[in-house]
Amino acid sequence: MAKLSALITGVTGQDGSYLAEFLMNKGYDVYATVRRSSMTNLDRIDHIQDDITLIPADLLDQNSLTSAVLQARPCEIYNLAAQSFVPASWTQPVLTGEFTALGVTRMLEAIRAVDPTIKFYQASSSEMFGKVRTSPQTEDTAFYPRSPYGVAKVYGHWITINYRESYNMFACSGILFNHESPRRGREFVTRKVTEYAARIKLGQKKTLKMGNLDAHRDWGFAGDYVEAMWLMLQQDTPDDYVIATGKSHSVRDLLKVAFNAVDLNYEDYVVIDPALVRPAEVEHLLGNASKAHAKLGWKPKVSFEKLVQMMVETDLKFWKEHG
Repeated sequence: MAKLSALITGVTGQDGSYLAEFLMNKGYDVYATVRRSSMTNLDRIDHIQDDITLIPADLLDQNSLTSAVLQARPCEIYNLAAQSFVPASWTQPVLTGEFTALGVTRMLEAIRAVDPTIKFYQASSSEMFGKVRTSPQTEDTAFYPRSPYGVAKVYGHWITINYRESYNMFACSGILFNHESPRRGREFVTRKVTEYAARIKLGQKKTLKMGNLDAHRDWGFAGDYVEAMWLMLQQDTPDDYVIATGKSHSVRDLLKVAFNAVDLNYEDYVVIDPALVRPAEVEHLLGNASKAHAKLGWKPKVSFEKLVQMMVETDLKFWKEHG
């Protein structure tokens, strides 16, 4: 039996690094695309870089993707690369569309050209629900995206379904709700909060500027969520799945847990900055992952409180050494 192999786009991101570890533990040969960039950051995969094969490729360039698929000849492709920071999608809406929407089409075209039997995972997002029509959100909830990022993700989601139905490809979308970890980028609100809680405790910062504290999100642990991606590609038939904890927390809750972890009261340090409020806010996201529970046998393992505490502990350790 030939050894299993997988190709990951976005391996340098939070999810990509956890997925690469997960697949290596399953015995896969792991290939990953990386952009040729002066700013390429390999920190998250530094500990496994020698065990995976990196291939230069870019979601903006069709030929590079086709070449990457030809070189890797994978059984499975996980498309995690995107312009994934929602606020940046307002300042770079066209670039966001090129990466996050059309980039999916380019990868699907590469699969179709090289080997249409390759199984494909597309990283969809709860941001597609946006101004939610019903709560909690399921696979059947109508999309109403509220940012250029959300709009681009809706395109990526529907083009995946389109290729599945038009070309009989094994193509799945995981509609993942917010998922965090100590590897989360510092530009994201969860990491910003845990970093500042740690640095304020250490005396390195005095205040934390925040926007809307009443937005609610369904936050889970990225390490749990990559298992769901893999499970989707192990099924007999391709389908789309909501991946979520089914529990919603406000940004205010996030602040409470993070600052409590260092024995501080967030109200003493948080300053509201109107400039940090989005032009169109997504107020309340809450996922119903019952289909994933039933069909994939997947359930989250790490609680919201444990997740935030884990992130704060990591930031405390880092800033003690680097402050």
